[in-house]
Amino acid sequence: MMGRTHALSGALAWLAVVPVISREEWIGEYAVSLSVEQVAAGAVVCAGAALLPDIDHHNGRIANTFGPITKHMCKWIGKISGGHRQATHSLLFAIGIGLAMDALATHVVYAWWACLFMIVGLGLRGVGLDFEGKEPQSALADCALAAIAVWLMHDLDMSFVGFAVGLGCFAHVVGDCLTPRGCPVLWPFSWRTSVPLIPRTDGKVERWVVMPLLSVGIAILAVRSIIGDAAVTWMTAGRGG
Repeated sequence: MMGRTHALSGALAWLAVVPVISREEWIGEYAVSLSVEQVAAGAVVCAGAALLPDIDHHNGRIANTFGPITKHMCKWIGKISGGHRQATHSLLFAIGIGLAMDALATHVVYAWWACLFMIVGLGLRGVGLDFEGKEPQSALADCALAAIAVWLMHDLDMSFVGFAVGLGCFAHVVGDCLTPRGCPVLWPFSWRTSVPLIPRTDGKVERWVVMPLLSVGIAILAVRSIIGDAAVTWMTAGRGG
């Protein structure tokens, strides 16, 4: 699947689970109530994380995000991980990177902000909020946009980020499993999982069916999140009066 499709799937996955993780009667003490700002930040983080498995692709959307820095990074990670759609396209990677980001956000704050800058840049680029054109101007513009977005998040409680990153990576793996090549979901075992509902990457099914459905789903769930919180606030204010 294309980078934009992956980013949209990550945002949709996040918005879909937000109502679930806030239900104390379902998950008890693990329930988390998020503000509208946190929901929006989580959607951007999850969209960016939904591109992270392609960090093994030398010419993918990640590689072309921040110019030579990301190009060289993806080239070397691809060699280490065994090539495209190998180690990084697995449950082990999704869980591991989620735990790693949670640990950084909890214990190594400055390293986490650096990672957040990368993830947010990917998320914005993935959903089309980027600058494409001559290098290095376009890369610098993408960096500036990502920096502004991260600055807007700097006062938010980001304790949910480990889950958002892991969920985004998982959404990517599920998406690639819908293509003929599939993914080694249980890596390091080499078995590949494939349910080829999308016959060709960037083909008609992906462009005219999958992407529109994801976009509509995001719009519906985003409105639900905003109206839901606004309705609760209104009712609470009414009782207080």
